[in-house]
Order: sequence, then structure tokens, then C-alpha cells
Amino acid sequence: REFEAEIRFYSGDDPLDVWERYIKWTEQAFPGGGKDGNLAAVLERAVRALHGQQRYYTDPRYLNLWLKFGDCCNEPLDLYSYLCSQEIGTTLALLYITWAEALEARGSFRKADLIFQEGLQRKAEPLDKLQAHHKQFQARVSRQTLLALEENPDGDNMGLLEIAEPQRSSLADLKGRGKKKVRAPISRVGDAVKAMNPNRSSQPQASLQLPNTPSFAVFDENSASGPEIPTLTAQSWPAPPVPKAKENELRAGPWNSGR
Repeated sequence: REFEAEIRFYSGDDPLDVWERYIKWTEQAFPGGGKDGNLAAVLERAVRALHGQQRYYTDPRYLNLWLKFGDCCNEPLDLYSYLCSQEIGTTLALLYITWAEALEARGSFRKADLIFQEGLQRKAEPLDKLQAHHKQFQARVSRQTLLALEENPDGDNMGLLEIAEPQRSSLADLKGRGKKKVRAPISRVGDAVKAMNPNRSSQPQASLQLPNTPSFAVFDENSASGPEIPTLTAQSWPAPPVPKAKENELRAGPWNSGR
């Protein structure tokens, strides 16, 4: 009640301080969480109350509040994209460290390394802390690569950082299930025929071409010169991610008083 009253009648110039103390008190008073502490609701109220105040965008307290709120969201990775698009905490090393750790936990080592590189290019502060975490990340990836080589010595020497997302071959043959060997018929057209048989030239039939219709080529990702290094593009998130579904928030009342 004291914190609620202070928030309601606050007239100072740093409302973030009240919310920060309120959240710390809630974490200490209810370390096990649960609906009594209602930490998720307090965090959601805090980010909504301070939304749009750009003076806090470079404040570590404000970023820490957002990161705690991300733990209550269904998809925490959406939160990092939102913060990056809104330029919240992009000058702080903590954003890139926690973002990369979340990607590393999901096995996206390549994307995690790109996040570290983005933070290093922006010279996020403290820079030495960011560099130390990046080196620790590289050491963990190298250790896992060596373990993988020991278990499979005949495998290639490609590192985990060079492994992209799982790729599928376009316009490939479809395989049947079961003991019978079934091959589904497929019809290749345009550049796909040239990719499979370079010596064969495909002549378009005049009867199949419509007048005044622009021609186009079917893209074949198998014939590409090589994989391009992905770049970070900030996605425009109009609103922060929604928190997880809440339960038992309605106040109990007489069962026969409502419709």
C-alpha cells in the first residue's frame, strides 16, 4: 500500500526510482513468486507507465526493468527485437549479452555471434564487459566444436559459428514412406532445368506465353554462389510483446450474484 500510494501521488522528477524500489521489494518479499507477489503485473504496469520516456532509453535501470519483463513474456526473443527497434538500451552491453545468451541457449550460435558483433560495432558500454562475454562465448563454442570432432572424427571441420540454420534443397525429389520405393513426379521449368542439366537448353513454348506478360525466372537456392552472411535488421514492433496468460486474477465473489 505504501508503494502504491507513492506511485499514485508521486510528484518528483524520477518516477523510475519508485518502480525500481517497488520491484526490488516485491522480489525480496515474495522470492518464490506466485500470485501473492504478482511480480509480472507490477513489471507490466511499470513498462506501461514509463513508456515513451526517452530520457530512460540509455538508463541501465530502465533496460533491466524491460529484461525482467521479458522473462514474463511468451516469446522473450520478440522483446529484444522490440527494444532494438525502439533504440532502448542499444548503447548498453547488457542488452547484447542477454540477447546473445538467449540465442545460444536455443542453439543459434551464428545469430548469437552476430548480436555480439553488433554490440561491439556500437561500442556498447561497458565495452570491456561485452568483449569479455564475447570471448567466453567463443571459447564455449570452440569447446563444443572440439567435442563434436572427437565424437565424429570423420566429420568436417566446420565450426558451430559457421553452421547456418537448417537448409532444405528447393525443387528436390519427394521421397515416399514405407518399404516401396516411390518417387513423386515433379516438373522442372525455367532455370531449375538448367541447374540440373547445364547442357540442356529450355525453350519456352509460344502457345503457353500470354501476351504482354512479363517473364520471370524461378530462383534456385542450390545454384547460388554461396551463403551470404546474414545481417541484423531491426524489425518494427509497434507494441511490446504480450506477457504470459495470467490465471486467477479475478477477485472471488458470490457464485449466484452474477449472470
